[in-house]
Amino acid sequence: MIRVLLVDDHWLVRAGFRSVLDDEDDIEVVGEAADGQAALSACRELKPDVVLMDIRMPGTDGLDATQVITGDEQLASVKVVILTTFDLDDYVYGALRAGATGFLVKDTEPEELLHAVRVAARGDALISPSVTRRLIAEFAGRVKGPRPDPRLDALTDREREVMQLVAAGLTNDEIAERLVLQLSTAKTHVSRILTKLGARDRSQLVVLAYESGMVSPGWLEG
Repeated sequence: MIRVLLVDDHWLVRAGFRSVLDDEDDIEVVGEAADGQAALSACRELKPDVVLMDIRMPGTDGLDATQVITGDEQLASVKVVILTTFDLDDYVYGALRAGATGFLVKDTEPEELLHAVRVAARGDALISPSVTRRLIAEFAGRVKGPRPDPRLDALTDREREVMQLVAAGLTNDEIAERLVLQLSTAKTHVSRILTKLGARDRSQLVVLAYESGMVSPGWLEG
């Protein structure tokens, strides 16, 4: 059972998400919160698997709440998915850098919402890849210059190749197909990269890849 916490200051948004999620046998909405502070209290009490987090709320906003959640070792298993309306600004990018697993558009289709929650729960891929790729590409172009990270020196050539594909938004299945690997091998590579770099999840690998200059927007298509 995937336990979900809904965080949004608009009751109708929470009600809409709940109506979709409650119909599923493998998903349970365990709580709701209207601001970041209430979300933090609910996370500590309920230990949800996934938090659907609005980023702009009165009081403690979604960015501050995300930073606290991702920085709390007792909440290490909690995945935060940011609810966005395509506001492309540094505020949203800050949430990704703070450890949010990815992004979900508020007016998303029910099927995409359910898929996003399940993917986030298993930590297997970025949420709404088209949205996440667009946001990352937008902000990566604003990086003033690559900032080499010595942690990357610990990666093998194959691991660097896998990380580049993760940064492009590819799933483990897509990475395995592109590199002609077994799916289990691709998963092992990703797991080892996370461990070596001390990264919480794939989204942090994406940020690091762009900020270090390992990849740049559109590199895979070019």
